[in-house]
Amino acid sequence: MKIIKLLLFAFAFLSATNQVYAQTGPDKILGLYWSPKKDAKIEIYKKGDRYFGKSVWAATPKKDLENPDKLLRQRDLLGVNLLTNFTYNDGEYSGGEVYDPANGKTYSCNISFAGQNLKVRGYVGISLFGRTEIFERIK
Repeated sequence: MKIIKLLLFAFAFLSATNQVYAQTGPDKILGLYWSPKKDAKIEIYKKGDRYFGKSVWAATPKKDLENPDKLLRQRDLLGVNLLTNFTYNDGEYSGGEVYDPANGKTYSCNISFAGQNLKVRGYVGISLFGRTEIFERIK
């Protein structure tokens, strides 16, 4: 009886894991990722044909103190969209923006994959003038 339960558990686990990694095409980006400093979890989700990323967990919950809009400085960062309005085209997610709560600035952004992880490149003007951060997929 214990062996049957163990086998059922293993099958369920492998099926769920397989579904996460079996995603192909534009929706393979969907899921949970660690922030670059691993102090927050970001959920990538889809709304219509656009992709967004919001904070869903933080090691130390914080307020949006650096926001240029004084009315937003007391809001919790949990639940805030940090990645907004991306479209998928030929293996890259582009046309979106990334909000950096550390300095309150919003940058143009492109996202691509590095294995199962995301390469998030924020920039001003052209992509050459920017910074790339890695968001590690949470398995």
